[in-house]
This record gives sequence, structure tokens and C-alpha cells, in this order.
Amino acid sequence: MLKSIIKIIFALAIGVTVGFLVAGVFVVCFTDTTFYEFINDLMSTSFSESLLAGFVGLLAFVASMAILVPVHEAGHLVCGLLSGYKFVSFRIFNWIIIKLDGKLCVKGFAVAGTGGQCLLTPPDLPLGRIPTGWYNFGGILFNIIAVSLALPLLFIKMHPIVEVCVHMFILAGVFLILMNGIPMKISGAGNDGYNMIALNKAPLSKRGFVDALRANALIQEGARPKDMPSEWFIIPDNIDYTNQLEVSIPMMAASRFVDEMKYQDALAEFEKLYTHRDRIIPLFLKEIACELVFLRLVCGDIEGAKELLDKDLKTYVETFRKVMSSKERILCVIALILEENRSRAVSIYENLLKRKDEYLLQGEVKSDLAIMQNILGL
Repeated sequence: MLKSIIKIIFALAIGVTVGFLVAGVFVVCFTDTTFYEFINDLMSTSFSESLLAGFVGLLAFVASMAILVPVHEAGHLVCGLLSGYKFVSFRIFNWIIIKLDGKLCVKGFAVAGTGGQCLLTPPDLPLGRIPTGWYNFGGILFNIIAVSLALPLLFIKMHPIVEVCVHMFILAGVFLILMNGIPMKISGAGNDGYNMIALNKAPLSKRGFVDALRANALIQEGARPKDMPSEWFIIPDNIDYTNQLEVSIPMMAASRFVDEMKYQDALAEFEKLYTHRDRIIPLFLKEIACELVFLRLVCGDIEGAKELLDKDLKTYVETFRKVMSSKERILCVIALILEENRSRAVSIYENLLKRKDEYLLQGEVKSDLAIMQNILGL
């Protein structure tokens, strides 16, 4: 507990300091005040007033991000729909709007480490004719519009606290524009700018992008991978394992083998993916490791499963079990085979059966329940 408190205090101190520095940059850039004059004014201000200003700046930045993230996702939504895509889901923080049976509904749904996501399904066109540019650029465009609308406020005399809030809003907007617009990889995953270039230059990236969106839409509606078009799951030979869009293709194919209960085939594909673990993004690597634990157990490689199932992977499984039914499937097999606790394994299955409607991807739930039934002999 003490360690957590110290971390929070340290983070707040950094936030306040950054708030002062950013405020100084904006004052110098957009007023006639020099940085020296700003420091003098700051030194002449009482400690309580300075502390208040720093906290206001920090809170304003956080509030601005809470506004600009939904704006960013709305940009993907609007530009995607205008490009011919169809609505699948729109998530902001812990809430998601999805289409079920032709109707929109709101559900609680949180994914750790993410603020939002807009998922659409591409138009029914040949791969080469499917547009991808505006869908990916939409979020950046809407953030640019938001910042542009706020810029004139810098030249209006307002209360100092309001001025700080405007400065922080613009800063947050510029930050999001740069982080999403400058082509780069963050934790190994390409941002919007990177994906725009990859989708334009690499047909295989575009195939992975389009097939993943289409599969996601069908799974949300309740379809299982084994019932989807087989051409979506053909694995090419020239996969770039540093590109998450291309890696999604063999991952989808391996997952389909799991759904078909062809465990040896699935194990071979996931083992092949794992040999490229030094090139695959961390999130995908965690998913691959989870499936390998499951497959090694059902295929009799107990020691191999133990080797992968470290504390970090156990934490990952526990973190995502409430939003991904596949994690309950994995925990069920761990209980049955590794822990030799059949009653616990059956309890995990029964709990998933009771909570099945809480999950977003209903096709995945159907698959995992069928697999668990088969393994448990129910």
C-alpha cells in the first residue's frame, strides 16, 4: 500500500512540474511574455497559488484527453461510414455500443490499457478496391478539427484558470495528432499513420486488416471461425512477423483449428508463430502463449505448458477472463489437466455458461463452450 501511495505522489509531482513547463511554453509562444518574465511571475506567486495552477493544468490535460479520445474514435466512425464501411461497435472507456439483431445497444465492456476503439466492417468489394485511407485517417482529422476550433480562444482574454484549460486542451490535441499521425510503432503495434502506409504499400497487410474486421463482425453476431469462408484462413509464405496486420492471418488460421478441435494442427501453427516471438508484438505474443498452454495441455505436453505458464501469463489470463471467454477455456483445462481438479474445471465451465450473454464476441463464447463440453465429456 505504501509503495502505491509513493508512486501516486511521485506521478502527481511529475504531472504538476510538466504542467508548469507546458504552461510556460504556451505563454511564451502565444503572448508577448518572455520565458524570463514568466519565471519571475511564477517565483512571485505564492506556493499555494502555484500548486493550484499546477493541479489545474494536470486535471485539465486529463479532462482534455477524456474528450479528445472519443472525438478521435468518432473520426474513425464517421470517415469509415462515409467510405462504405458498416457499423460493428464503438467503445469509449468502459462502455460500448454494438449492433445486435439489427439494433444498437449499450453494454459495459472494458479492455485494460485502452481508451476506446471503433470497429467497422469493410464494404463487399474486391480487396484492391476496398478503401482504407479515410478510415484510418479519420481519428487524426477529427483531432485536428478539435484543436483548430480551440486555437482562436488563445487570443481572447479569459480567466487565468480557463486559459490554462484551453492551453492543456490544445496540448492534448497536438499530442494525440502527433502520436497517431507520425508513422511509428508503439509497443510494437503500428499507429494510424503507420497503418495507412502499410495498407497502401503491402497487399498482405490489407488482407489481414480486411479479413480481421470481417471475422470480428461475424464473431460478434455469433458465428464461429469454423463456419467462415476458408479463403480467409489461407496462410501465405511471406509473412512479415513485425507487422501485426500480417501476423493476424496465421493467428486467425491457428484459432480456426482450435475451433474445429484439430488440436495437433493448431499446436503446429501456434508453435511456428512462437518461434518468431522476438518479432511479434507483445499483445499478440501473450495470446499465442495462452493458446500454447491450452494446446500443450490437451496434447499431453505438460512440462511445455508449465514452462509457459509463468506469473506474468497467469496475471494476463486473470485480467482478461471477464472480457474474453477463451481465457475461461484455458483456465478450465489448467484446472482439469494441470491441477487435476475436475470439480473446479466443471465450475469454470458452468460459470461461463451462466455469464455467456455478458461477453461481446458471442461466436467465441459458443466455440469455447463447445470445446469445454467436449474436453469435460459433458
